[in-house]
Amino acid sequence: MKKLIILDGNALIYRAFYALPPLKNKQGKLTNAVYGFTSILFRFIQELNPDYLIATFDLQGPTFRNLEYKEYKAKRVKAPQDLYDQIPMVKEVVKSLNIPIYEKQGFEADDVIGTIVQKTKNEQIKNIIITGDLDTLQLVDQKTEVYTPKKGVKDMFVYDQKSVKERFDLNPKQIIDLKGLQGDSSDNIPGVPNIGKKTAVGLLKQFGSLENLYKKLEASDLNPKLKSRLLEYKDLAFLSYNLATIKKNVPIDFNLKKCEWGGYKEKEVIKLLEELGFKSLIKRLGML
Repeated sequence: MKKLIILDGNALIYRAFYALPPLKNKQGKLTNAVYGFTSILFRFIQELNPDYLIATFDLQGPTFRNLEYKEYKAKRVKAPQDLYDQIPMVKEVVKSLNIPIYEKQGFEADDVIGTIVQKTKNEQIKNIIITGDLDTLQLVDQKTEVYTPKKGVKDMFVYDQKSVKERFDLNPKQIIDLKGLQGDSSDNIPGVPNIGKKTAVGLLKQFGSLENLYKKLEASDLNPKLKSRLLEYKDLAFLSYNLATIKKNVPIDFNLKKCEWGGYKEKEVIKLLEELGFKSLIKRLGML
């Protein structure tokens, strides 16, 4: 089966920025996130030998989630400008390697990733999502895996259906239901107040999904206080579910053929890496 690597650009940049010391090029520009991102990219090209390669990025501005719930991500501390200043440099590296970039205003990179996974559903392709967080675990299936750093940017954890089940005691699709009940503080998704992970997992193991829970809630033998709370915050639970759901229908012009790995001009890549001061990566380029 052929392999498609999908890079979650912003998540990897964020991870690299905080994992590496503040490297600078000759012009005095910070390049630690660029170096970390490129190092991760080179590593996975070498280790996985992909047939196809794609990079996705978030765009500035509100998304449909902000329109549905204005408090979405409202408590997240804004990253320093030094991080944002490195995003264009990362995109330069990606473009120099002839890797197509997919992004869409009003949507997050996760939605673009979900759409690409959906569009390759009928292809004999294994999707490998490389990201810095766990939001895409809901996309894991027989043909889709998620790679995420354990610590820093060196060690990676591979999530397939089995490892998602081992960690959360749920299947990948139930991750959305879990966030509907428990919420997600990192994205300021509210969930049902006072419902923690243990209770949420227990409910999902008993009822299977958020929808089925509410279908059978009134006739269930659940604790009266818990039942009352679930009924009171039903709208919030389904709002949270919708906020947590990765969209799979983002209007992007996706062409798998154009995502074939290779075809870059080595001299141009070397020139860019020299400008960035990445001599060690120039050596690794020859091994891709």
